[in-house]
Amino acid sequence: MLYFSVPLGKLVRRVSRLRGGGSALPGLVVEKIDPEFMQRTLSTLPLGVAVVSGTNGKTTTTKMVVELLESQGLKVFTNRTGSNFTRGVAAALLGDVDWRGRLDADIAVLELDEAHAVHFVNRVPPRYSLLLNVLRDQLDRFGEIDKTAQLLQHIASKTTGTVVLNREDPRVARIADTLDGPEVRYFGLDDSLLSTFPNDDDLRAGPGSPVPALPGKPHADVVLRRVGTADADFEYDGATVTTGMKLRGVYNIFNAAAALVLARCIAGNGATPTDHDGLLKALSEVAPAFGRGESLVVDGRPLDLVLVKNPSGFRLGLKSFPAGGYATMIAINDNYADGRDMSWLWDVEFDSLREGGVDQLTGSRAYDMALRLQYDDVAIGAVNPDIAPALAAFIQGAKGKPKRVFCTYTAMLAIRRELSKITTVEVVS
Repeated sequence: MLYFSVPLGKLVRRVSRLRGGGSALPGLVVEKIDPEFMQRTLSTLPLGVAVVSGTNGKTTTTKMVVELLESQGLKVFTNRTGSNFTRGVAAALLGDVDWRGRLDADIAVLELDEAHAVHFVNRVPPRYSLLLNVLRDQLDRFGEIDKTAQLLQHIASKTTGTVVLNREDPRVARIADTLDGPEVRYFGLDDSLLSTFPNDDDLRAGPGSPVPALPGKPHADVVLRRVGTADADFEYDGATVTTGMKLRGVYNIFNAAAALVLARCIAGNGATPTDHDGLLKALSEVAPAFGRGESLVVDGRPLDLVLVKNPSGFRLGLKSFPAGGYATMIAINDNYADGRDMSWLWDVEFDSLREGGVDQLTGSRAYDMALRLQYDDVAIGAVNPDIAPALAAFIQGAKGKPKRVFCTYTAMLAIRRELSKITTVEVVS
C-alpha cells in the first residue's frame, strides 16, 4: 500500500479545484501512482458496489438510487459529478476518504460510461448492476450498437449478485439469456407508454409504424403505468402507487422505475426492513441532476439546461421541454466526452422549434447545427461558436423571458461555469 498516494491525490484535487480544473485529474494521478487504490478502497464496503450504465439517463438514475438508499438510512458513496470514467470514480473517492484512505460508507453506487465500466468491473466486480438502454451514441467511440450491447453484457457477467435490466429494450433484455449466476430483475412500461419511450429499432421505424408489445415479456418488478405532469403511477408488489415527481422529462420518469427496482434490491439486503413509504417520499423529492433539466434563475426568470447527446436524448428533450414561450439556445460541442461524430444531429426532427425559432447557436459545431436547422426551416437568430459571448448575448437579448438551453456535455459544463458568475449554481464536486 502506498501511504502517500491519498495525501498526494487530495493535494492535486485541491489545487485542481482552485484552478477550475477537471474533476477527473486527481483520479488520473492516483491511478498512475497507486493502481490498486480504487479496488482496495471499495472492497471494504459491507454492501459492495452497484454500477449504473447504459446510453441515456445514467447520471439522474444514479442520483435517484443514491437518494432512495439514503432514505433507508444507508451511507452511500457515489461519483456525483457525472465523471463516469474510472479516473472519475477515483477522483470522487479522494474527496470522500480520510487521509488513510478509509471510506465511511455502506455501499457505492457508481455511474459508469459503457466502455470504461468494462475496465472497472474487471478490477472491481459489482454486487449489483443496472443496465438502462442501448442507443446509437458516439459511434466514433463505441462503434455500432451491438458493440455497446456487448459492453453491457460484460458488466452483467461480472456482477456477483443482482442484474437489473430494461425489459422494453430488446438488446438489454436479451442479456439475461447469457447469464449464469446473477439474479435477474426487470423494470418495464405499460403497453400504452411504449411509443413514448422507443428503443433504438423503434426510432428507425417508418412514420406512424405501430410499436408492438414484445411477446412473452418477463415479469417486471416495477412497471411505469402512467406519466402525469407532476406525478406518476408505478406498479409493484401487486399494487399501483401514485407519487409526485419533481423530476422533469419523461425519460427521467421511466428511469425512476429502474431506480426503484435497484434500491429495493439493495435495501432488502440491509440490516433493517425496507421502508417502502420512505422510498416513495424520497423519489418524489429527487431534483434533476446538474444539467439534466436543471433549472437556474437568471434575471428573475428560469433558465433550464437540457443535456442532449444522441438522437433519442434530443428527441425526448424536445418533447419534455418544449420551446414554446421560451427563448431557446443550442450549444453543440464535439470534444471527446461529447463524441466527435455529430452526424446524429440529422436523425433528430426539429419541427417543434419552427414556430419560435432558435435565438442563439454556439459551441464548436454551431455551424453544423445551423445547417441542420435550416433543413427543417427553423429560423436562427445568431451563430457564435464561442460559448461565453454567445451566452451573454442570449441572456441580454432574452431579458424578461424564460430561457431554455439544449447542450452537449462539455458545452453544459462551460455554460454552468459562465452562469456561476451571475447566479447561484450548485457546485458539484
